[in-house]
Amino acid sequence: MHDFTTRELMDIIKLAMEIKRNPGAYKDACKGKVLALIFEKPSLRTKAAFEIGIFQMGGASVYFGPSDFTLGKREAVQDVAKNMERLVDMVAIRTFAHANVTTFAQNSSKPVINALTDLLHPCQALGDYMTILEQKKTLKGLKLAFVGDGFNMAHSLIYGASKFGVDISVATPRSYQPKNEVVKNAYQDAVANGSNIELTDDPVSAVNNADIVYTDVWASMGQETEALKRKAIFQPYQVSTRLMAFAKKEAIFMHCLPAHRGEEVAADVMDSARSVVFEQAENRLHIQKAIIFTLLGQSGKPVSGDKQEKKGKK
Repeated sequence: MHDFTTRELMDIIKLAMEIKRNPGAYKDACKGKVLALIFEKPSLRTKAAFEIGIFQMGGASVYFGPSDFTLGKREAVQDVAKNMERLVDMVAIRTFAHANVTTFAQNSSKPVINALTDLLHPCQALGDYMTILEQKKTLKGLKLAFVGDGFNMAHSLIYGASKFGVDISVATPRSYQPKNEVVKNAYQDAVANGSNIELTDDPVSAVNNADIVYTDVWASMGQETEALKRKAIFQPYQVSTRLMAFAKKEAIFMHCLPAHRGEEVAADVMDSARSVVFEQAENRLHIQKAIIFTLLGQSGKPVSGDKQEKKGKK
């Protein structure tokens, strides 16, 4: 997200909202196009949203899971890229090392989407800002509090906040803060768009007067051996009803899922009326359809509902 302008990112969000309102107008937008999914990590929402999304726009997908091959081991990343560019129209990669995505993209003439790396999770964050816009009717000037591990989700939310003029306060244990390079990269955009980036180890300070409270699992994929250690360290960072009380009364709760009730979030917060976690999950479909269409939808431009109905009758 750091590489795109605010206008480009907002155009994708607005397109996703249009697709959500009128999905039938895009049913042939990617007709004949094929999306390859190379997933070295398990997935529910990302995989489903990409597969269903391109199918609903007339295209197809082919899935390669963790058991099929590992990037850079069985075959060099650049060689996989050169093979895929001759077979498919687009690739989405879900992997551990961020370098796998960048190397793949550098060696491919076809679009490559980051479907999650250890550094970033941009599809999720873009869908989240879409959800916030739906809920709050604006982005600029809001305060987003992220509480937990300063990992890929926090990084992408920081990049998004700096683009959209959202103040973001990230509360983590001191050894788990976001990477300096991410904060440094986002700072210039934050200044230009009037947003503030705050790093703290105090969850109450972060959540105070927040419009959005966001958390994620304490041990991400690949960190399972650290789960017990992390559980002890992160316990004070659980988003509980008590912590939510420091946010604005109309504040919403967000989580990218999967969630561990009783760990990073209390069950009564997760299941409360303030929670929009399943709205987030649904919007993954619409935002990823918008991303696919932006990159592949040149051949099948959407038509209005009336035109589409007449075309169907023929």
